[in-house]
Amino acid sequence: MFLHLGDGNMIPSKEVVLIGDLENTTFSKITQEFMKISDEEGFIVDFSGGDPRSFVLTGETIYLSMISSKTLAKRVDRFIEENGGY
Repeated sequence: MFLHLGDGNMIPSKEVVLIGDLENTTFSKITQEFMKISDEEGFIVDFSGGDPRSFVLTGETIYLSMISSKTLAKRVDRFIEENGGY
């Protein structure tokens, strides 16, 4: 199953490590530094169309999405429920 991140962009659901809300998580200095370094190193892929609301962390990449973190989490939860886990 794939997680739709918006604008036709999808990633495999089983790769998702964390789904975060940008507004509520990026006030921390540690998180800001993590995101800055990740961006400098080329680990961030922006699928938000310039209006990021959430981020999805995988083992190798951080994806920015215009879809709320709650909606993305519901999509992953639905997949887990329908398939009895990964």
